[in-house]
Amino acid sequence: MKHAGVIGAGGWGTALSMLLARNGYRVDLWAREEEVAREISTSRTNATFLPGVTIHEGVLPTTDLGEVVNRNVLLFMPVPSQHMRGVVRAARPYLAREHVIIHAGKGIEEGSLLRLSQAIMEELPPELHDNVGVISGPSHAEEVAREVPTAIVAASVDERPAKLAQEALMCPTMRVYTSHDVIGVELGGALKNVIALATGIADGLGFGDNTRAALMTRGLAEMARLGIALGANPLTFAGLSGMGDLVVTCMSMHSRNRRAGIEIGRGRKVEEVLGSTRMVVEGVPTTRAAVALARRAGVDMPVASKLHDVLFSGLDPMQAVTDLMTRDPQAETASMFGTNMRI
Repeated sequence: MKHAGVIGAGGWGTALSMLLARNGYRVDLWAREEEVAREISTSRTNATFLPGVTIHEGVLPTTDLGEVVNRNVLLFMPVPSQHMRGVVRAARPYLAREHVIIHAGKGIEEGSLLRLSQAIMEELPPELHDNVGVISGPSHAEEVAREVPTAIVAASVDERPAKLAQEALMCPTMRVYTSHDVIGVELGGALKNVIALATGIADGLGFGDNTRAALMTRGLAEMARLGIALGANPLTFAGLSGMGDLVVTCMSMHSRNRRAGIEIGRGRKVEEVLGSTRMVVEGVPTTRAAVALARRAGVDMPVASKLHDVLFSGLDPMQAVTDLMTRDPQAETASMFGTNMRI
């Protein structure tokens, strides 16, 4: 029997575990919370993070991180971005040269402003750096768990981690493409949450499809501009981890970032919205990190910057819309990627 470990029993970790188990893997699923592991073991449910589904018998929950790492060479890490470094640090004593780590986080580490693979590598010995990859794309856990057809991308600098992820996850309901553009794939997955928050706020203010489409399109331009400045392939942002993930996160009520934005647009305080759920709203810390990263790179991100002011400086959301709509006129193509961009 094939073996894999999944570190993180949130919604996405649980859905990934179910997918792997259906593909014939024995899956060790690490849960931080004892009550989550106990519920999965006894009831085959995870009501807190993925309600309404029955978890495959091939998923074996545990709270022993060392056991999961020791028993599995292939490790998936669907861990919230601001906790990723700490989990990798805790796993490091058990890691060996053969381990392959595929993270599934979608954020930028606050403070360091590192992409998640960079933060992971800082916690690993150099001989493991080529064993790190990422999966990303339009993949709501609720739908993957119910076997809704889905497509994602697996990226790694060395092709082996991406190929292993592709081999493990591919099935009639999950199509996995590979990429070498780790920078673009990680930034696409992180920055789309920022734009989803902004579109959610617009929805909460009562605007319509025109506004949502404008924010998504101009948001994609901001994602690509920052990505290009940091070394990403611009075409990655037209793919699954860019436009694909942006569309699903900005349009679906499965998106916790969109839902949070709607509540903020309706007048609720950011702290109140975040405190009302155990789910992580990745777009909030990522907005702070993205604006700081753009400032350091000299990249203009007006949507993200205005969202930052709404979230952290008390700017009225309606005023933020007015500020964006009354910016100086400019040509679309030049403002999409910058006049020196070449594909």
